[in-house]
Amino acid sequence: MYWLLAIMSFSLLAMIATGIYYELYPLDKKDQTVRRLKGTIAFNLLVFIGAQIGLLVLGIQDVMAAQVATEATREISIGMGLAMLGVGIPTGLAAFGAGLAVGPVGAASLATIAEKPEIFGRTLVYLGLAEGIAIYGLVVTILMLGKIG
Repeated sequence: MYWLLAIMSFSLLAMIATGIYYELYPLDKKDQTVRRLKGTIAFNLLVFIGAQIGLLVLGIQDVMAAQVATEATREISIGMGLAMLGVGIPTGLAAFGAGLAVGPVGAASLATIAEKPEIFGRTLVYLGLAEGIAIYGLVVTILMLGKIG
């Protein structure tokens, strides 16, 4: 299983290094190597995703075959683990949605404040509404934690 981790790490580092290199030394628009580079990055991404899936499939076998280390620790069943993952999903998705909302609203607020500084308070209300999405996700997560705890 360590070879899958090595493939994933190498693939991820290669994608990062390629991105940094071409950020520092961009290609000409007329250059034909852009098409080849897109294929290379796509292949790297495909190898990375394939290794992740392989790690997931092979990792499940190792986890299911693992012996219990100590009896003093509280055992978490697969159902409880999936429930904990499900509890975290609303917060993650709400934070992602809030980030998508705050970006354009914040940019528009800054542009508006530059022209009319007297409407600063109104723009804060809109930013607060966009940020409230994340708070709603957190509240849902807390309520769900109370149900499974």
